[in-house]
Amino acid sequence: MGAVAAPSAIQYSAAGKLSSINRIKASASPSNIRTSARSSTLSVSADLLSFSGLVAGNKGKRVFPNLFHAEKDLVASVFSDQASNSYGKRASRGVVCMAKRSVGDLKEADLRGKKVFVRADLNVPLDDKLNITDDTRIRAAVPTIKYLIDNGAKVILSSHLGRPKGVTEKYRLTPLVPRLSELLGIKVQKADDSIGEAVKAKAAALPEGGVLLLENVRFYKEEEKNDPEHAKKLASVADLYVNDAFGTAHRAHASTEGVTKYLHPSVAGFLLQKELDYLDGAVRNPTHPFAAIVGGSKVSSKIGVIESLLEKCDLLFLGGGMIFTFYKAQGLSVGSSLVEEDKLELATRLMEKAKTKGVSLLLPTDVVVADKFAADANSKIVPASAIPDGWMGLDIGPESVEKFSSALDTTKTVIWNGPMGVFEFDKFAKGTEAIAKKLAELSGKGCTTIIGGGDSVAAVEKVGVADKMSHISTGGGASLELLEGKVLPGVAALDEA
Repeated sequence: MGAVAAPSAIQYSAAGKLSSINRIKASASPSNIRTSARSSTLSVSADLLSFSGLVAGNKGKRVFPNLFHAEKDLVASVFSDQASNSYGKRASRGVVCMAKRSVGDLKEADLRGKKVFVRADLNVPLDDKLNITDDTRIRAAVPTIKYLIDNGAKVILSSHLGRPKGVTEKYRLTPLVPRLSELLGIKVQKADDSIGEAVKAKAAALPEGGVLLLENVRFYKEEEKNDPEHAKKLASVADLYVNDAFGTAHRAHASTEGVTKYLHPSVAGFLLQKELDYLDGAVRNPTHPFAAIVGGSKVSSKIGVIESLLEKCDLLFLGGGMIFTFYKAQGLSVGSSLVEEDKLELATRLMEKAKTKGVSLLLPTDVVVADKFAADANSKIVPASAIPDGWMGLDIGPESVEKFSSALDTTKTVIWNGPMGVFEFDKFAKGTEAIAKKLAELSGKGCTTIIGGGDSVAAVEKVGVADKMSHISTGGGASLELLEGKVLPGVAALDEA
C-alpha cells in the first residue's frame, strides 16, 4: 500500500509498518516460534518480533495477541497466509470469549421447570399506529429465548421501550406480542405490569416452554435508579437470570444489574455473549493488522473510543464532521465546516499520540463541500487543504475513498463506528456507502469486520450489505463504552465462567 497523502505534515505513513508486516510474513513459520507447554506461553524470536521497531516500545506486548496454545501441539503463524486456518475458526476470526457464564452452559437439567427472568432489548421503533417498523432487536433475542423454551424453561421476558415518564400508553409492549409469538412459534402471554401479585400468579401458571412478556420495565422510576427493593420485586417471580440486553448493559438498572443479587445463576444470553466476543475481542485481542474507522460529527463524542483504539490498532481512519477539527488544528482553512474550537488542542494531542504509538492515522485528502446544510445544496469536490470560505464539508471525497480502500486491503480486523459524512442526504452518502461496500468485500476475503453500533449500522443496512459483515452490534452507548475499554455494569454483575 502506498502512503496516504496528507493535508499537512501531521499525517503518519503506513508504508514503513506494512513493509515490516511483509517481512514478518516471510519469516513466520513454526520453526521461528518456541512453545512452552507447561506455562502455556510463547517465546518468539527477537527478529520475528521486530515489528516496525514497536516491540521494545509501545506495541511489543500486543503484536501477537492471537497465538493460541493447543492441548497437544501449537501451530503458530504471525500474519501467515499459509497457516491462517491453523488455529480453528474462532481464532482466525480474532474473536475471544469473555470469562462470563453463558446460557449455553445451562443444560436441560438446569432449566426444565425453572422460571427464567430474561432481560432482552426489545426497544424497537413503532410508527404512529404502533406497528413495528424494524424488528431487528426482536429477532436478535430469539435464539436465547428458543434455547430456554426447548430446554423446558418458563421464560419471563423483560424489556423497556422508549423513554417513558411513568406509565405511558404509547410505550406499552403489547404491540410486540404478535411478532414475538410468530418468531417463537408459540403464543406469548402478556402481563399488564412488571411487578406485583398478578405478575407472580401469571409466572407461576406458565407451562414448561411458555413465555410471559412483562410490561415496560421503565414505567417505574425505580428501574433506572437501580432501587434494591424494586430489583427484589422483579426477581421474586423467577429462579435464575439471563441478560441478553447488550444495548442496556452499560446501565446499572434494576433489571440489568440489581436482580443479579437475588437470582442465581445469572448468565449472559447468546446475543450478549456474541457482542462481548466481537467487540471486547476486537479491543483486547484483535488479529493484526487491525484497522479502526471512526466517524461521526464530533470528536468530543468519540474521545474515549479513539484513545482506546490507539492502544490497539495499526491504522486509524477518521471521517465525518470530526475531521474538520483535526484540519483546523493543523492550521488549515475549513470554511464553514463543523469545528469544535475547544477541542483543537485535543485533536493535536491525539495526532501526536498516534505518532508516538506508531499508529498510521489517516485523514481524508479530499472532501465534498456544500454551500448549505441541505439535501439539495450545491456541492463540489475540493482538496482537504483548499476548502473555500462559506462552504462546509459534508462527506469524504473519491480520492480519499480510493486511498482508504487501498489501505484497508492490508487488514485482518476492521471495526467501524460512525459515518464518513451526512449519509442521510443521498448527495453526501457516497463516502459512507463506499466504506460499507469495501468492508463487505473484505468480509468475503476472511477479514473480521465489526460494525460498532449507531449510525454505522444504519449505513450498512441502507447499502444492503449488513448480512456480509462478521458482526453488527445491537448497542449504541454500550458499544461505545465497550470499545473504550470500560466495564459494563450489566456484564460485570454476571457469574464468572
